Amino acid sequence: MDQRVYERESRSETETACQPTLPDDTRYRLGTALRSIYEEICDTQPIPDSQIDLLLRLRHKERDRRRMD
Repeated sequence: MDQRVYERESRSETETACQPTLPDDTRYRLGTALRSIYEEICDTQPIPDSQIDLLLRLRHKERDRRRMD
């Protein structure tokens, strides 16, 4: 089998496996329930410096990409 065909097949299998299989209303209800549980926990915790640095770097990259366009 040609290597390119094999890569294309394996990539499509991975993409298919990663797609959600739950109906939209179920995903919505699960998301709402998880947010309500973790919202209180996350709102009371400070953001670690490492995550702040990551967010700042992402923001700078976004800004740089917008300037290039």
